[in-house]
Amino acid sequence: MIIENVLPKDYAEMLSVWENSVRATHDFISDEDIEFFKPIIMEHAFPSVTLRCIKNNNGAILGFIGVLNQKIEMLFILNKARGEGIGTALLTYAVNELNAESVDVNEQNPEAVGFYQHMGFKVESRSELDDMGKPFPILHMKL
Repeated sequence: MIIENVLPKDYAEMLSVWENSVRATHDFISDEDIEFFKPIIMEHAFPSVTLRCIKNNNGAILGFIGVLNQKIEMLFILNKARGEGIGTALLTYAVNELNAESVDVNEQNPEAVGFYQHMGFKVESRSELDDMGKPFPILHMKL
């Protein structure tokens, strides 16, 4: 798997990967919430983090990771590509090359919590609300 830099021209495709992944793994997030987050992700989140992605042989993005100040801000994998080692490869890269050492995870996404625990992260604290003040409890995890 080749980990590549992300360019702004990739943002629209990455947003599609994000939505596909969220719909598959975040059943607690409504359609209205998804629509609320889309412009924030495109206009603020993507431009503010160091992004890397993995593409298939046709150049389509299968997954991406975003890191800011040693914190994983986003890791999303296309649902049909889950279980193929893409998340592990991106997370390992972020830890080894971008010095990532912490992540916030939706408590209501037990698969993600388990993935990060399997990769060595431990829960340090919990917040009742996410960064946008929405009632999605967050687990603050650290290596």
